[in-house]
Amino acid sequence: MEGDISSQPGKILVVDDEPDVERLMRQRMRREIRSNQYEFIFAGNGIEALAKLQEHKDVHMVLSDINMPEMDGLTLLDEIPSVAPNVRSVIVSAYGDMKNIRTAMNRGAFDFVTKPIDFDDLRITIQRTLETIELWRSALESRDKLVVLENELSLANQMQQSILPKSFPATDSYQVFASMKAARDVGGDFYDMIFLENGRIGLAVADVSGKGIPAAMFMMSSRTLLRGAAIGHSNPAEILGEVNSLLCENNDTAMFVTLFFGIFDPVTGELVYANGGHNPPVIVGADGASGLLPTTDGVALGISPGFDFGESSIELAAGEMAVIYSDGVTEAENRAGEQFELDRLYDVFTGVPKRDARTTTVDVIAAVDAFADGNPQFDDITCLTLRRC
Repeated sequence: MEGDISSQPGKILVVDDEPDVERLMRQRMRREIRSNQYEFIFAGNGIEALAKLQEHKDVHMVLSDINMPEMDGLTLLDEIPSVAPNVRSVIVSAYGDMKNIRTAMNRGAFDFVTKPIDFDDLRITIQRTLETIELWRSALESRDKLVVLENELSLANQMQQSILPKSFPATDSYQVFASMKAARDVGGDFYDMIFLENGRIGLAVADVSGKGIPAAMFMMSSRTLLRGAAIGHSNPAEILGEVNSLLCENNDTAMFVTLFFGIFDPVTGELVYANGGHNPPVIVGADGASGLLPTTDGVALGISPGFDFGESSIELAAGEMAVIYSDGVTEAENRAGEQFELDRLYDVFTGVPKRDARTTTVDVIAAVDAFADGNPQFDDITCLTLRRC
């Protein structure tokens, strides 16, 4: 297949009118260039970029600035599908520029990075984008062969996994670890971590309604909007409100997503949170005692435009954990039709104090698996653990 990422380097068109961008990109990405992982070509504005796309038919993704002469990045987003319909675009925007980020997403941008560019974050964004492109192109190539639902669900499964974080912070002050075990009958769970100013970290667990490819695509859209809103707003209630408004704007499928989002400050131990119709997390004490985090006013996102979400906070003491999960945990069934429910989740923590975040997450999913005892899994099982050290 033309432009197959698995057989050649990921080819990236960088569009920016700053003369030093090409030198900086080649310098900071020299290891990837030398190892033939990525190949970069450059253009100074949108018009040059379209010409490059016509010349280089094997470009996989476009990394474009917004403000450029002759043709800006937002106009370029409108023009790319007519020249290279299978190319994915990532926009470079000023920090907190929600207006342009929102416009870019509406015009088909897959993701965005902010200035000044953090090259570690850029590498992650490029890799996720290229992985998604490969899966999408595989889907296009295989669509005429998909004669059974299982193939579609397997592809949706892969698309979900491709955007989930795979490395987690473990510092002297806090730990995070998460895992999502996708069902054969794919839903739309996702978890995410968003590193914010002043050392804070945003944590999310969400569950999209529906099944299959539509749910996976809605999940990816929800996750991108969440990341954009987290940069544009300072508190979880406003972030959920922004995502909800955007999802309600063009929701012809009438899908929705439940979403818990919290911002943790490692210095103070404060977790500020808002809940959009999601399962309330469990707070586990250093002694293993557990209980539910108090809920806030909130409904699933994508249903009610203009909804005012409530917000609350809690201070995690040393050794305490917040365990955030999807309903695939508590609603998992065994062969007798019994559900796992909250009491069994509490039992996972009883009498086993001082576990780290990774062990806790692994133990929760293992307990659900043991309870199901081979009964088919009908929903994604997701668990994210935050521990204050």
